Amino acid sequence: MTRPMTRRERAAATAELEMGLADFWHDVDTNWGRNAGTYYAPEGVYSSGKLHLEGREAIQGFYSWREDRGERVAVHAYSNFRAEFDNAGGATANWYMLLWAADGAAPQESVAPTRISRATETFRWDEGEQRWLCTRRELVNLFKGGAQLNFSR
Repeated sequence: MTRPMTRRERAAATAELEMGLADFWHDVDTNWGRNAGTYYAPEGVYSSGKLHLEGREAIQGFYSWREDRGERVAVHAYSNFRAEFDNAGGATANWYMLLWAADGAAPQESVAPTRISRATETFRWDEGEQRWLCTRRELVNLFKGGAQLNFSR
């Protein structure tokens, strides 16, 4: 039987998950998400509005498609990150995403976020990679406006 995590172990594991999320959004916002697929497990699922992607390759393909569309300015911010851990090597994280995005070059006019979404993610620890891999990300839109990609509605 596995013992429950101590507060210190939970804090360290939560920080690891949050660091992965920060690295993911940094890559998306500054590098077109060219490494976005590596955040996910090979069987990972991404779901947001009408968009449903299954598998690391499909998820990476989405970010390649975004880059191929041309210049775009995007800032993905998150808040209220929180994680729970099970005794089987899994984790569930909840957080809120705030997205400012517009096609074209910077600088863009400052506006309210184009989207605020509630995110739920599940993870599994990968011994081979020695890191958490996202098995599912689901974004539920709470607020939307401005220039949306049509699947975000």
